[in-house]
Amino acid sequence: MAQLNITQTQINAFENLCQQIDDSFIERYPLNASPELNTVTNSKKLETFRDYVHANPRVANFYKEQHEKQTVESVRKQRAHFEKLDKGRMGIWEALEVLNELFDESDPDTELSQIEHCLQTAEALRRDGRPRWLILVGLIHDLGKLLMFYGAEGQWCIVGDIFPVGCKFSSKIIYPEFFKNNPDSNDPRYNTLYGIYEPNCGLDEVLMSFGHDEYIYQVVKKYLPPEACYVLRYHSFYAQHRENAYEHLMTDFDHEMMKWVKIFNPYDLYSKNDKPPNIEKLKPYYQELIEDFFPEVIHW
Repeated sequence: MAQLNITQTQINAFENLCQQIDDSFIERYPLNASPELNTVTNSKKLETFRDYVHANPRVANFYKEQHEKQTVESVRKQRAHFEKLDKGRMGIWEALEVLNELFDESDPDTELSQIEHCLQTAEALRRDGRPRWLILVGLIHDLGKLLMFYGAEGQWCIVGDIFPVGCKFSSKIIYPEFFKNNPDSNDPRYNTLYGIYEPNCGLDEVLMSFGHDEYIYQVVKKYLPPEACYVLRYHSFYAQHRENAYEHLMTDFDHEMMKWVKIFNPYDLYSKNDKPPNIEKLKPYYQELIEDFFPEVIHW
């Protein structure tokens, strides 16, 4: 894979931000507030996660930039650029190894590498007897973060919550006040409830803010079943799968598929623990699982 020049300092800063955003998700949606999700056990006590929403200005600054820059115009631009899938060719396991470079050894709160987090998520799903395709989703759900190596304009278009653009921004999105400086907020085409969309048009017709969810969906959509593709595409859509803020744009198909996103989400958030998985021991199982769905090399 031809990688762009990227410094270790940039890698460390990005991984640190990813960790902080992940912890902010847990602060917003603690496991003990969702008793129906207690199938996942996290050995790391919830009170040990940092209160990033209230205490860490970097997360707030990230969402301020994201909310100001994710517009209809910027989303169309990012999608046109990355949906070409002309940035590289490699297999899924190789992609995991590349993603594993996003690991900040200088951050005391970052205890796991990217591949270890992916394996912990997948292993939690496997222990609970979830479908093989969902276990695979657990393994690959963060591979869209390879955007970091492919020249994404900034962290604001890689990570964080995703949400529709082209219609009014919901107050249920984290830091809704930061949308006031988004030019679409003052554009009459985009600042009404439905904006450019029809009622119950379906999320497939809706432009979502661009990030690692949309990118990995575009990479794998021709190889995986619809349920798997849907989870990958919307796993960061907290305004809907946790807040139900966009039901007016959804179809019956979306409601059926969103059930899988809700099943997957706690495994993503709460499966982390301090004991790293044995990568070499698990590798044969996951390589076989990958081979069941993917060719040896795919386009990125």
